[in-house]
Amino acid sequence: MTRMLVTILLVTFPIAGLTADPVPTESQLRIEGRVAFTEGPAWHPDGNVYFSDIVNNRIMRRDANGEMHVFRTPSGRTNGIQFDRQGRMLCCEGGGLDSKRRITRTELNGTITVLADRFEGSKFNSPNDLAIDSKGRIYFSDPRYGDRSDMQQRDADGREIEGVYRIDEVGKVSRIITHEVDRPNGIVVSPDDKHLFVADNVNDGPQGQGGNRKLWRFDLKEDGSVDPASRKLLFDWGTDRGPDGMAMDIEGRLYAAAGFNFPVPPVETANQHKAGIYVIAAEGGLLQFIPVPADMITNCTFGDADRKTLYITAGDKLWSIRTSTPGVTVWPR
Repeated sequence: MTRMLVTILLVTFPIAGLTADPVPTESQLRIEGRVAFTEGPAWHPDGNVYFSDIVNNRIMRRDANGEMHVFRTPSGRTNGIQFDRQGRMLCCEGGGLDSKRRITRTELNGTITVLADRFEGSKFNSPNDLAIDSKGRIYFSDPRYGDRSDMQQRDADGREIEGVYRIDEVGKVSRIITHEVDRPNGIVVSPDDKHLFVADNVNDGPQGQGGNRKLWRFDLKEDGSVDPASRKLLFDWGTDRGPDGMAMDIEGRLYAAAGFNFPVPPVETANQHKAGIYVIAAEGGLLQFIPVPADMITNCTFGDADRKTLYITAGDKLWSIRTSTPGVTVWPR
């Protein structure tokens, strides 16, 4: 595929102590590939970028030469993808009512291990995105967008739970967030394991009007549990489309995919936050905005040998842009 360059106008927000813009002003957005609906990019050190094509129920591979390949189909309508510290692919399979709604690991020999598909005997809602801490523990979000008729995760009062979970080993799962977040989506663990960042994006259904479109930070305890009282608001998208997938650079800045270029009433109305990557400080505050001319923007990840290319999934395309600072990747360290 021939790469295409897209001219954009970066918007930087001055904050004291910021030594350099996260993305250089001369950087140009590239189109790296097209499929039906892109999600969950993950970079592999052999030069491949993997991402999900949810509509066609497959995982795609864009090689170092820019060519596109089908890596796996069917994929369980995979959303979030991540490589663990051994280079094994982890997938959130949960993009539809017909999927098995589980977390899987593709072993180095190609076989697939189911890490978790239930909590306390009940099926998950729709595993969406995941992160890995320094001990190899896996954290994943479990929202439900669209049809909610078959949701099984409920509390003692019968209230629906869209939670965040931690996998310590195969089949050993703990719920670490129950109602502290309305609808968790993207998720990131800081490299020092001290913080868990959770995108909270309620943008459909009856709950959509007035629902959270916020980015939260929680303190993580040594045992991998969350301190609910530590919840801190880092950014609020108001009534626009809120945060989806996220990445982090080595200076602790978050790169959150969010926004819409065209309002979708009645749940997304203001249209003050355009589609793009919002670079947000770990303590809160918008540092820079990278516009992406596509609806909808879903996720991002760092890659390439120097970890200074940000790969972005938005609409039917895989995009990329060069950054000033390397990103955090789980593998290789």
